[in-house]
Amino acid sequence: MADMKTDDISPIIREKAPLILAEIVKAGRILLHCHPSPDPDSVGSALAMKFALEGMGKKVTVIKGDSEIPRGFMHFPGADRIVKKNFFEVDLKEFDLFIVQDSSKEEMISKIKPIEFAANLKVIVIDHHDSNKGFGSLNLVEPSYPAVAQVLFDLFKEWNIKITHDIAADLFMGIYTDTGGFKYGGTTGRTFLIASELAKIAKDFPDIISMMENSNEPADIVFEGLALSSVETFLNGKIGLSVVSDSQMKEKNIKPINIHADGISPVLRSVAEWYVSGVLVEIEPNKVKMSFRSKDSDKYDVSKLAVALGGGGHKAASGANLNMPLAEAKALVVAKAKELYNL
Repeated sequence: MADMKTDDISPIIREKAPLILAEIVKAGRILLHCHPSPDPDSVGSALAMKFALEGMGKKVTVIKGDSEIPRGFMHFPGADRIVKKNFFEVDLKEFDLFIVQDSSKEEMISKIKPIEFAANLKVIVIDHHDSNKGFGSLNLVEPSYPAVAQVLFDLFKEWNIKITHDIAADLFMGIYTDTGGFKYGGTTGRTFLIASELAKIAKDFPDIISMMENSNEPADIVFEGLALSSVETFLNGKIGLSVVSDSQMKEKNIKPINIHADGISPVLRSVAEWYVSGVLVEIEPNKVKMSFRSKDSDKYDVSKLAVALGGGGHKAASGANLNMPLAEAKALVVAKAKELYNL
């Protein structure tokens, strides 16, 4: 593409690309994963990397991680080859290299129990979350990029990887969704140029988007209705939180896979008066999953809120989990928001 200049690639990516490639060349068997409650950037990036590595002649395994892959993502190219295991169900001795993507800390590999890497396993982290401090032996963290899929596009260019239809489709879905349909912060003119190049290769991208957005189960809609009817406001009406209890979930027969907190948060964010919005879901007794959004991420950086609660994410979108009763979690979120934002 004439307007796509290689010198537009992040210096961080240009520096780390040959180092990562050298480790890939040395490896025989490579492990990839999807993070808990995976989004399209996690799934699409894992699959795109799988195709790229297989093109180099590597043996690659992608595991689903803690959560089931949502039905709407199962038509992404390669999704049918995701192994239905979490991190603790694989034998790490079978792998030389573990490439961890779209995971700001070890808990985003698995929340089942603390992560311990085998001594033989080289760990490379590729991420775009500002809260990622680097927990791999080699780390590529580029928070100026809106999606890991965009990081991979530039990595693949540096490695002279041929962008096939399947790679293009998976990268496009990661970029499209993590930018909120090209609306979120971090989206640049170059993001559009990259998306355009991918769309020219994966011409069926409208069909892939349509299948993703129209694969809901009835319980998904029930959850959305419950979440939107369970909103409370705090701190003089400047924070709006949807608070859903485990008992409400059971009453409506809503399963964990039907919980789409990331889909509710942007709806709450649309309310002009709410500077910070969030969804708190008690997925089981004393276990609360949270998703936050910011109206003005420079003034109300929700990654700080998430980190204060043991989570992480971006300035405009973040999340965390708390192991405590829902009422206590709600009170703690409000107290931390008041402290952080002087509300």
